[in-house]
Amino acid sequence: MTATYLDISDVGIEFDTGGEKFRALQHVNLKMRKGEFVSLIGHSGCGKSTLLNIVAGLLRATEGGIVLEGREVVDPGPQRAVVFQNHALMPWLSVYDNVALAVDQVFKRDKTRAERREWIEHNLALVNMEHAMHKLPGEISGGMKQRVGIARGLAMQPKVLLLDEPFGALDALTRAQLQDSLMDIQAELGNTVMMITHDVDEAVLLSDRIVMMSNGPAATIGDILEVDLARPRDRLELAEDPVFVHLRQQVLEFLYAKHGHVKRDAPRAPAAGQADVQAGPAAQLEPLPTAADGKRGPDTVAA
Repeated sequence: MTATYLDISDVGIEFDTGGEKFRALQHVNLKMRKGEFVSLIGHSGCGKSTLLNIVAGLLRATEGGIVLEGREVVDPGPQRAVVFQNHALMPWLSVYDNVALAVDQVFKRDKTRAERREWIEHNLALVNMEHAMHKLPGEISGGMKQRVGIARGLAMQPKVLLLDEPFGALDALTRAQLQDSLMDIQAELGNTVMMITHDVDEAVLLSDRIVMMSNGPAATIGDILEVDLARPRDRLELAEDPVFVHLRQQVLEFLYAKHGHVKRDAPRAPAAGQADVQAGPAAQLEPLPTAADGKRGPDTVAA
């Protein structure tokens, strides 16, 4: 059995809201393997961003805790890079200098200036942005800004890359292109990734497992779905693949059950040769708020 790399153990959190306690999460348990891609999905207010921020060290759990590669997570740090829905680039700095901010923070003592320059250019090349390294954020498109944010996160060489719906504000074509780029990068680097999404198709396409959250308050993990699809994955080939369609249907059934539309049993394994599963309703839920929960810590680079 593969060893646990990231261990989320019995995590719960309460917030003081004007003298009253609000319990956002309770009894959240999840074990991730090294190199695994896990998506968190659920309706707005189910604590996805709160959980991501606890893993990032931006929030402290009221109960339970997070252990990453044998060490407890107690504060922000470069081992966990966060890419938010908003790219968070410094508008007065070039693409190159925005990535250099993170690289200098993490590697100033370990790499020479020439090594850091080479490393920055390497990570920009990973996201196909080396041609625009001297441009300002205001001179590039939204999708290109997100590519820079991902490059900045990757350049920190984090143990876990945390993505808070990084493609949610993009048009469909740009979103698809960045999804494909992310799959290619993860295949090459073997990153451990936790991603929040409201897009069911995106979750199935990218993930090894999909964590489906129950509704808040006091939200927890309602179900975990194994995505047993071979890699590399081609979106066009998967569009009519019976296993892909079945997995998509299972996530939709869970989400719609939380709104009281359908009854749902526990996840079922896809039947061999199943080809008659019909796609459900549009697989896009309501958008996330643009701001992440909590405050960014001083040592966490918002990629």
